[in-house]
Amino acid sequence: MNLYTNLSIKNLPHSEVEISGSIPTESVASYRKAAVDYLTGKVTIPGFRQGKVPENILMKHVGEMALLEEMAERALADVYPLIIEEKKLEIIDRPEIRITKLAPGNPLEFVIKVAVKPAITLADYQSIAQEAHKEKDAPIEVTDKEIDDVILEVRKSRVDHSKHDHSKSKEEHDKEVEHNMPEFTNEFIKTLGDFKDVGDFKEKLHANMKEDKERKAKEKKRLQIVEAIISASTIDVPNLLVEHELAKMLGQFRDDLVRMGLKQEDYLKRLNKTEDDLRKEWREDAEKRAKLSLILHEIALKEKLIPSDDEIEKEVTTLTAHYPDVDKERARVYARTVLANEKVFAFLEGKK
Repeated sequence: MNLYTNLSIKNLPHSEVEISGSIPTESVASYRKAAVDYLTGKVTIPGFRQGKVPENILMKHVGEMALLEEMAERALADVYPLIIEEKKLEIIDRPEIRITKLAPGNPLEFVIKVAVKPAITLADYQSIAQEAHKEKDAPIEVTDKEIDDVILEVRKSRVDHSKHDHSKSKEEHDKEVEHNMPEFTNEFIKTLGDFKDVGDFKEKLHANMKEDKERKAKEKKRLQIVEAIISASTIDVPNLLVEHELAKMLGQFRDDLVRMGLKQEDYLKRLNKTEDDLRKEWREDAEKRAKLSLILHEIALKEKLIPSDDEIEKEVTTLTAHYPDVDKERARVYARTVLANEKVFAFLEGKK
């Protein structure tokens, strides 16, 4: 039985392809039992145990179209990877799948738009990394004033603001806070955590601040190197990849607002902007991110900087410990990418 027919693959601009075709009626029909079993397990109908609903009752409850849609999704989930394998397409991102015809007793017709690996002319990334490392970095220091500033903020944070008189000016309020701040004593230090005394707190604070500055300096150097590599490389970024990066950025933006107790609509209204405005403003950054992911992947392949199965599984175990509901396969893809990117950065950092 042919799983698909009438296949057409059209090359689009910016390293994208459009795949169209159909799945014969009998092929779609072969997924009926699996779709019925799945829907039976999902629905709750009074008088029947979950998973034990007769098919005729199920159809009255969910409708024939819902069953057909489930069958179509299952058929496409099998057909899509088969097309990719048989036509040897180098896919680099999630596809956009659109069902263009779905009716009982008819073939299923579909259109799939997907990004394929673009031609990449890599810059001499090793020389770029070497040049970047020749520049002398400023020594990383933590001053006494910086430590004192953090201590002051910690002391201020322990002031009870609930009794604050809102009629007072900012200057009066600041003076009141300063007056009510706890003294920086050994007793106060012990309320902040596992610290022996003031000296121990300052020592650990110094170490943490220095580590944070070193991490930021490392990130800055990495950014400098990859931006130089991106600038000197030639790559035709697929629009789909840019759109997916934009979607991730917007998703992160929404999550950040939720954490602050804000709604996106209200926040954008205050800024007098729309989501489309954000998309336009962030597009250049999204394009840069897309280029970066492609270039890091290309260097990883060229230098054989591929994480081992053990490394990936270890990372997946860490991820699932923090996020128990995460999809294992998605976690593996994420872990593989993150570990490979880290290997590339370590490789470039070694070019001193």
